[in-house]
Amino acid sequence: MSVEQFGYKQELKRALSFRDLVIYGMIFMVPIAPFGVYGYVSDGAKGMVALAYMIGMFGMIFTAFSYARMSEAFPVAGSVYAYAQRGINEYVGFIAGWSILLDYILVPSLLYLVSAAALGALIPSVPIWVWLILFIGINTIINIRGIEFTAGANRIILVAEFIVLAIFIVVGLVALKNGMGAGGLTMKPIYDSQNFSLSTVMGAVSIAVLSFLGFDGISTLSEEVKGCEEAGNKLVGRATVSALLIVGSLFIIQTWIASDLGRGMNFDNLDIAFYQIAGAAGGIWLRNLTIIATAFSWGIANALAAQAAISRVLFSMARDKKLPLVLAKVHPKYRTPYISTIFVAIISLGVGLFFQSQIANLTVLVNFGALVSFLLLHISVINHYIIREKSKHYFKHLIMPIIGFAVIAYVLYGMDMAAIKLGSVWIVIGIIYLAVLTFVLKQKPTSIKL
Repeated sequence: MSVEQFGYKQELKRALSFRDLVIYGMIFMVPIAPFGVYGYVSDGAKGMVALAYMIGMFGMIFTAFSYARMSEAFPVAGSVYAYAQRGINEYVGFIAGWSILLDYILVPSLLYLVSAAALGALIPSVPIWVWLILFIGINTIINIRGIEFTAGANRIILVAEFIVLAIFIVVGLVALKNGMGAGGLTMKPIYDSQNFSLSTVMGAVSIAVLSFLGFDGISTLSEEVKGCEEAGNKLVGRATVSALLIVGSLFIIQTWIASDLGRGMNFDNLDIAFYQIAGAAGGIWLRNLTIIATAFSWGIANALAAQAAISRVLFSMARDKKLPLVLAKVHPKYRTPYISTIFVAIISLGVGLFFQSQIANLTVLVNFGALVSFLLLHISVINHYIIREKSKHYFKHLIMPIIGFAVIAYVLYGMDMAAIKLGSVWIVIGIIYLAVLTFVLKQKPTSIKL
């Protein structure tokens, strides 16, 4: 299928393979993501960090399958915005897109702040705003240069992340064998009878789920995948599920080891809890290595992927005239949505400066936008396949989306109330904006080809 079948012109460059998509998803999720938020998840889950990541992966896998189903039906950029737009209707699509904007627009700022916090432990004399400008400038240039350039950078960074993770795992296991922490691998990171309560763990899951956000970003590259015209768009769906399973397994392994290593330790600063564990296990060199790895994997690799994803969502919504048309402009040489990319860079700097001392609050706010859009995605699958197409594949088109919806809804229920209120305000603003477009400016509905 080609984008022309859905009423669009092929403007973005098709250059990505299945491997590129999987790497992009893994980069977006960051195989060492728990390094940066471990302290907050551990504090919330009472040490059962691996359990929090297991539950998170369980919930996200059903969402990944729903992304796969919709990317096969509608191989266009725009991710959940496009899927809800065509799977339900234009107005629900806008709300889904508006919700994911809360995630995608804020997440680069969060990534830069986590990186700055990590580097602050290493070089405290450098102000946060310096790191913000440095990371934002590097990523903006790379993303404007083109998706092939971005993919090449991703491959290099991913190899480096795997090397650091392998070093931590080996050193951590040796330290456990030598008597550090729990003195070996135990089941307490999965289930601690003295501290377990479902509400407590689910509250931690609402933070841990941040590490999984990114597999959904693969769908924003649907119009840049080689061979989509001939092979449908199954590559996007397969890459989405594959990336989630690989990275989710790595999350569980590393947090299991870290939890047993950190048994009995007190963390004065949750931002650097993981680095404290790494330092105790391997010495100052391992502490500094994990700090540098976190800084560059979050601040360069992950933020690079996030900026690419949100620029494609803005591009998609703008060409449908739901956002200013200038955001749909494509660079004449590099064939990238460069105005959207620059716009995201400016927003990231502003948000980063505003939230520089509120990383935890920004984390749950980012997650709220993503989870709401995931709920609408599951409904879109059911409406499109079961109601509209009369599909008889009830397991993958009805049962799995229902399970995914239920898990996501429960995670939302356990989220911090302040984040729910702030996120709800964002949704209300979106509804008002849509009402102005529809009833005041009299904008005609977009002509959608299904």
